[in-house]
Amino acid sequence: MLKEFPLGREVDRPSAESAVEAYREKLSAQQLQLKEKKLPVIILIEGWGAAGKGSLIGRLIRYLDPRFYNVCTRSVPSDEELRKPFLWHYFTKIPQNGKIVIFDSGWMEETVRSVESKELGKKKLTERLEGIRIFERQLVENGYLVVKLFLHISRDEQKKRLEELEEDKNTDWRVSKADWRQNDHYDKQLKRFDKYLEATNEPWAPWNIVDATNRKEAELAAFRIVTEAIDAALAQRPGSVPLPHPERFPVLRMPQLAKVSLDKTVRSEEDYRAQLKSAQKRLRQLHNVLYRKKIPLVIVYEGWDAAGKGGNIKRLAAALDPRGAEVHPIAAPESFELSRHYLWRFWTRLPKTGHVAIFDRSWYGRVMVERLEGLCSEADWKRAYYEMNEFERELVRWGAIVVKFWIHIDPNTQLERFTERQNTPEKQWKITAEDWRNREKWPEYEKAINEMLRKTSTEFAPWYIVESKDKRYARLKALNIVIRAIEDRIREDD
Repeated sequence: MLKEFPLGREVDRPSAESAVEAYREKLSAQQLQLKEKKLPVIILIEGWGAAGKGSLIGRLIRYLDPRFYNVCTRSVPSDEELRKPFLWHYFTKIPQNGKIVIFDSGWMEETVRSVESKELGKKKLTERLEGIRIFERQLVENGYLVVKLFLHISRDEQKKRLEELEEDKNTDWRVSKADWRQNDHYDKQLKRFDKYLEATNEPWAPWNIVDATNRKEAELAAFRIVTEAIDAALAQRPGSVPLPHPERFPVLRMPQLAKVSLDKTVRSEEDYRAQLKSAQKRLRQLHNVLYRKKIPLVIVYEGWDAAGKGGNIKRLAAALDPRGAEVHPIAAPESFELSRHYLWRFWTRLPKTGHVAIFDRSWYGRVMVERLEGLCSEADWKRAYYEMNEFERELVRWGAIVVKFWIHIDPNTQLERFTERQNTPEKQWKITAEDWRNREKWPEYEKAINEMLRKTSTEFAPWYIVESKDKRYARLKALNIVIRAIEDRIREDD
């Protein structure tokens, strides 16, 4: 893409300045339309060192309302960021509906830099590029506009600019050894850039190469590309046209919930306490190994109301070092969460390497309560199955262990527990009118849950149905599954 791109085109400066001024006014007006239409926009500006990314961003935002845009500058990742998934830094920075986020370099520069330093081998690079394509596709499918610009200059032009920056004591700090290394190995770097651009150039998020030899020409081209993309998106909001269906994931056979026997029990209270103590001790030891080996653990709890999730989580969390584990109770999303991609609030809660995150309810609400209560469109929840599989595979590729529990009871057991809560003063806070209303929809929920288990119990992130008519049995089973998952992973690593 870059090799054949012509550079150094002459530009009529007065005409370009007049056109840029008109585009600035147009972009300012579009910002109000974005707010009104609740259209979120991501602008990614990549390019050569000294190509003018910073000055271009300054011109783009000159007439914009600063309350409704943000500029994210990506520097060398901190130690804290390196303990998160690669896309965490970018997914957590996506804008709310109606706002603009401009990335001053981002996932492209970081990836190419990792290739240059040999941190990414061939297999890891392939996985990284696939994850980036999925990231951009999910954003577009969920209503985001993604505009990508690459500022291109020649080797000689880059060298001239670097020398000019170094000559001025006010700008010499902007030139790094990496910039000079890039210029010294320009041809190699061009090949790396080209490979990345070709691998991530998709119809829904295409690359726009900008000749940055002449700064005014670059500014004019950037304004034209951005304003035209916004016009097109306002006319036909991103996400309104289904994109090509992604790959199918290998899934495990799951039984229908109605066929799961619930007669499993623990022989005695004494036996339960002995097994619980032993399992918690083992898990406590394994948590130390997770921390030492920097392996993250993500545990998902879903289940029927009154199935015993809370008690199950309590026994599991009690065995973990609280400094390296956190329980996330997931309720209805807040307004600032609703105004972003639905997975955003889960990306923001991911653990660091070596830490544990336990989700009491999770992203699977998309295909259960949100589906059945009409809180999202049919296209949204149908698309969510493969989006969640993609999300979990990204976590596994990062190095996480992902364990998912469905805590299961039958309708009669739920009725007994509801009635007990209603009739016990100190437990009445646990029962609400919504619980009774959801109970009336048991058949619809069971159908949705069976579909969820069938479509998202993958080989890399399987579901475990935990029989919870006897809560003691369920607690022991969940603990032992987590222990086995950790031990299996440690054996694989060793």
